[in-house]
Amino acid sequence: MPIDDPVALRLSGERLAAVYRIQAADEAAALARARDICLEQTVEFPAALIPNAAIRDQIVGAVDALAAVGAGAWDATIRYPVEAAGGELTQLVNLLFGNVALQPGVRLMDFHLPKAMLTDIRGPRFGIGGLRRLLAVHDRPLLCTALKPMGLSPQALAGLAYELALGGIDLIKDDHGLADQPFCPFHERVPRCAEAVQRANRETGRHAVYLPNVTAPAHLVQSRAFAARDAGAGGLLFCPGLAGLDTMRMLTDDDGLGLPVLSHPAFIGGLAVSPTAGLSHAVLYGRLNRLAGADAAIFPHHGGRFSYAEAECRDIVAGCTDAIGALAPIFPVPAGGMQLARVPELRAYYGRDCILLIGGDLHAGDEGLVARARRFVTLASEDG
Repeated sequence: MPIDDPVALRLSGERLAAVYRIQAADEAAALARARDICLEQTVEFPAALIPNAAIRDQIVGAVDALAAVGAGAWDATIRYPVEAAGGELTQLVNLLFGNVALQPGVRLMDFHLPKAMLTDIRGPRFGIGGLRRLLAVHDRPLLCTALKPMGLSPQALAGLAYELALGGIDLIKDDHGLADQPFCPFHERVPRCAEAVQRANRETGRHAVYLPNVTAPAHLVQSRAFAARDAGAGGLLFCPGLAGLDTMRMLTDDDGLGLPVLSHPAFIGGLAVSPTAGLSHAVLYGRLNRLAGADAAIFPHHGGRFSYAEAECRDIVAGCTDAIGALAPIFPVPAGGMQLARVPELRAYYGRDCILLIGGDLHAGDEGLVARARRFVTLASEDG
């Protein structure tokens, strides 16, 4: 029997929209799956047992559109009440792709938030424009590398950081596998590497920054971030797949910290591998990182040691740069086994507004690390 709630629902009527790609035999089956998603992502309750009309009309998602996009595939646009997200990034992600992530044949392709929601989301503190101003580089792609390999001492990594900054690399980050290992403790590595980059800046007049990895157990993330700032780090590396999107959001929102954040995709790649499940590349690498405040997002460029296609890389660029209210666009960071020989191709493919990340290949050859870094700068500066 119907239940009368003493506190009547009076929602705003404003809704966000999510687009799901559904695998189904025909339109009727696709519509049935879309309606199931409407329930699963909100009330998680049988439609016939919903206790009153207010919940059914105001809380449950509504199918707004359904379009065929290929053999056995349909894009369903579902609208959810903004209040269901609760003003929290964690619940917004849960609303968009919580339980339905457990179902085969459903992929979140995109989502659109109304202005009322976006006004409460800070997003990237720096973004493309802010990072360019910070680094004083305006006429070419930014250049990034990682301190590696794991196993080197803090002193050895600091020596690499100095040479890389001397050679003109803009962003020198910890490899994402560097944490607080006994052979390279965080509180020894970070001050040494930060000082090394600052010393190179004094010699060159450039503005390179060191970004230590502050991905850590939850109770240590904030303290490591502030320790990095106090040691002179110019930015932070963070892996939201390991420690949480909202943890990254906490760092980027903190005015007392005020550092740019580079997002690393460790652990999340499987969410985009299947074309019939998980998240689209634009959502995973672009939109979610922007909502969580990252200023740049690393992803595997096609033709490297990972299997991403050109179209998927273009989707990532769109997710990083397409308009989302007033949120700043962020740098796409193609990576994953990139080599100096491919820089002209990367430059032509992504244009200037990207960060090119090359790791191991900077250490190849006999010319030395400083010379290889300088060649990286030269190649990235040429329009080809």
